[in-house]
Amino acid sequence: SQGVRDGGKDEPVAVFLPTYMLLSMGVNMSFLAGDLFNLYVGFEVFLVASYVLLTLGASPSRVRAGVSYVMVSMVSSMVFLFALAGVYAAVGTMNLAQIGMRMEDVPTGARAAIFGTLLVAFGIKAAVFPLDAWLPDSYPTAPSLVTAVFAGLLTKVGVYSIIRMRSVVFTDGSLDGLLMWVALATMIVGILGAMAQNDIKRLLSFTLVSHIGYMIFGIALGSAQGLSGAIFYAVHHILVQTALFLVVGLIERQAGTSSLRRLGSLAYTAPVIALLYFIPAVNLGGIPPFSGFLGKIILLEAGANVGGFMSWLLIGGAVVTSLLTLYVMVLVWSKGFWRDRSDAPEGNVAMARPAPLAEVTDEVEFVERDDVGRMPVGMVASTATLIAASLAVTVLAGPIAGVTGRAAESAQDISIYRTAVLGTTADNPGRTLDQQRLDDGSDTLRNRDHLLPEPQPAVGTAATGQTAENEEAQP
Repeated sequence: SQGVRDGGKDEPVAVFLPTYMLLSMGVNMSFLAGDLFNLYVGFEVFLVASYVLLTLGASPSRVRAGVSYVMVSMVSSMVFLFALAGVYAAVGTMNLAQIGMRMEDVPTGARAAIFGTLLVAFGIKAAVFPLDAWLPDSYPTAPSLVTAVFAGLLTKVGVYSIIRMRSVVFTDGSLDGLLMWVALATMIVGILGAMAQNDIKRLLSFTLVSHIGYMIFGIALGSAQGLSGAIFYAVHHILVQTALFLVVGLIERQAGTSSLRRLGSLAYTAPVIALLYFIPAVNLGGIPPFSGFLGKIILLEAGANVGGFMSWLLIGGAVVTSLLTLYVMVLVWSKGFWRDRSDAPEGNVAMARPAPLAEVTDEVEFVERDDVGRMPVGMVASTATLIAASLAVTVLAGPIAGVTGRAAESAQDISIYRTAVLGTTADNPGRTLDQQRLDDGSDTLRNRDHLLPEPQPAVGTAATGQTAENEEAQP
């Protein structure tokens, strides 16, 4: 029978791998979509796949979390559909480039309503405050491999969609103030939630929410430098947050639990795991010279260059969030790795009977796992590879920042996107290149007509002055 194990040798390949490929297809479709409807279809494709992956194992907690996840996602889809209807009613198209051109003529109230509904739909996907409650309840229950993939990819689809809306559709910046408040609340509320957790998976889920706020921070500034910082930070966050969730999976394999009330002494009993945790933890906390520090510096500098009360308030919130992130990372290290396990509140319980991880057969029979204490080589190698990639981002921060800067400048210059999609000309932004060619061709024909001789009457009509039709009409 097919068992379900977090990183074990007998993962349900017949279910996991095809579903993961479907998830990847939906994510890529969302990234490549040039119109809102295909973006919606991409959302729905990876929603179906993510529900299957989230409930692998069919334990009660996973099924409950899966139902909650699907309900929230359905609400997001309904809001998105409502937004699509509003957009089409307002501008008569689903193409993003055309929407951006026509949205300028939409009344302010209608434009704000469309922006609000799209922000709710994408904000649920990105898990921004106050639409983030579903994430800390659903992600910790999934297998660690699945949680790592979700943390690295799915929330970034929502962030990417917000970037597209801000840079292509709502280009005037009149609604950036709302995004600034969302960014500030997401950073602060997320990290405060992390401080209250005793389970590492839930703690990391709240830090995931919190650091989405940094990306919204960069988008809300409305400058190329801010958007560059948001993209750079997204690259850093994908690698580091995914690596941390994989480390939690290794901790569960080693100790049988991810609860800080039971963990301890991991620095002595599992030094490899301790090293794999330490590097991405200080990176996420923003310790120099790691990529997390560099990404935050770009965002803070962009905020200072924009200026204004809200920008400085966001800078203060970002600094406080970074310090509190470092605090919770040190807290996990102190309790889980440095403290003696016998000093943990429930350490003796964990030592006497490691908390079993669910293994499910085809008959949905729950049995206690017998591989606690073993570290799968593939999972360790994957984690180490992600950490190495995050260190490479640190070493190559200059070239990568150059790439993200050029990407941000291209995104800010809406004419580049319109020319690529519609072929719009710079001199006539309302005319496509094809239309311009037709106009130029008409001018050429008119000029050519001046050089041609006057047309001569048809044979047989010169003397009578009658056309062939008139002759046929006579009896």
